Amino acid sequence: MKKILVANRGEIAIRVMKTAQKMGIKTVAVFSTVDRNAPHVKFADEAVCIGEAPSSESYLLGNKIIEVAKNLNVDAIHPGYGFLSENADFAEECEKNNIIFIGPKSRAIKIMGSKLAAKEAVKQYNIPMVPGFDEAITDVEKAKLIAKEVGFPILIKASAGGGGKGMRVVESVADFESQMDRAISEAIAAFGDGSVFIEKYVGSPRHIEIQVMADSHGNVLYLFERECSIQRRHQKVIEEAPSSVLSPELRQKMGEAAVLVAKSCDYLGAGTVEFLLDENNNFYFLEMNTRLQVEHPVTEIITGTDLVELQIRVARGEALAMKQEDLKIKGHAVELRVYAEDPMNDFLPSVGHLDVYQLPVGEGVRVDNGFEQGMDIPIYYDPMLAKLIAFGETREEAIQIMIKAIENYHVEGVQTTLAFGKFVFEHEAFRSGNFDTHFVKKYYNAEVLKQQMEQEAEIAAMVALKHYFEDQKIIRLLN
Repeated sequence: MKKILVANRGEIAIRVMKTAQKMGIKTVAVFSTVDRNAPHVKFADEAVCIGEAPSSESYLLGNKIIEVAKNLNVDAIHPGYGFLSENADFAEECEKNNIIFIGPKSRAIKIMGSKLAAKEAVKQYNIPMVPGFDEAITDVEKAKLIAKEVGFPILIKASAGGGGKGMRVVESVADFESQMDRAISEAIAAFGDGSVFIEKYVGSPRHIEIQVMADSHGNVLYLFERECSIQRRHQKVIEEAPSSVLSPELRQKMGEAAVLVAKSCDYLGAGTVEFLLDENNNFYFLEMNTRLQVEHPVTEIITGTDLVELQIRVARGEALAMKQEDLKIKGHAVELRVYAEDPMNDFLPSVGHLDVYQLPVGEGVRVDNGFEQGMDIPIYYDPMLAKLIAFGETREEAIQIMIKAIENYHVEGVQTTLAFGKFVFEHEAFRSGNFDTHFVKKYYNAEVLKQQMEQEAEIAAMVALKHYFEDQKIIRLLN
């Protein structure tokens, strides 16, 4: 494998290219017209414009990307995450054109891409699942009867869904029809498929996912867990590894269950098996993400691995060099997704110009970044600027390093999730480890954050004033 095309943009494109470069592999970037001067374009050995700004006219054009790959004698395509990363047809087209798709085979993507097919595949392994009705349904009356049987509160979920779209919690039968209609229309708009399924709503869950890696020689490893319970709109914002609530026994049980999920679809490469963990430490299979995850750096740090390198090696047909017993957890890592979003205004995207954009540096700090000062934030794509990762010997140390890193991350021109991240990392519920997926609903509102930011601004002004007067004294003494 001498040349890889990275079918993505922003921080993940650069992340993949850095590992390829380290391995002596040439890289090709693809870009839309609006990304012409983006850092990932400059970083690659070669770059090709593939279309206009909207992703449907550029980054989602699978055939165009394959055509570029063939013209430039590319050996493999790495899809990153998002865009075409979980598109089974794209993976299949790569295979047909003798281009290695750095990811699982199309069959595994298809199975795990449908929540219902995924549940069916893992049933034979006796992996615990949330009680519910595991068949796609669009008939509202029939669904209402099923909901009554399962027992309220229930969760309506789009079968083809993800990212919280087509998902509705229903507390009572009176709300059922309106919520079902909303879930179906959302699912059609987002995925072109209105089928939903119904399961029992787990009240105070934690969202725990297990990183797996599988080669083509029958080896499947789990690289421990990531805690992903801090979410807004059912999407993760803060992740950490390891979780503060898993005992070694529970970690092993969940890891072994994740390996079985991977085996159920003959998995290849890096994948993530997601579980819900209830207040009694019962875990339930949720879904499998058939790609590299946004939060993969925290796993890399605690295991001392490069997951992109392992992806590439596995795609080349190599066997995994390590065994399960070789993997150990060392230290603790936390990650904040730095989005161009306004946490004071319901986390709505904040597009604009990066007047100031300065990254934090220091021991225990890693930034996977995709932007530069002076750039505009395009409205066409996910508004993530970077991932800020902090690590230390202990959870407490990692949190303290993260807070300091947030304070040293300077952004002007757009709103970001940095202030929200600081709020979470300083919050007693997070620091104690006693939190679940309802953290934002329970503890966060814009007014609290506003007060906190005003207090910090006052303190900063007082400190600046004190320094000013001290400087004046020194000047007078010198004179």
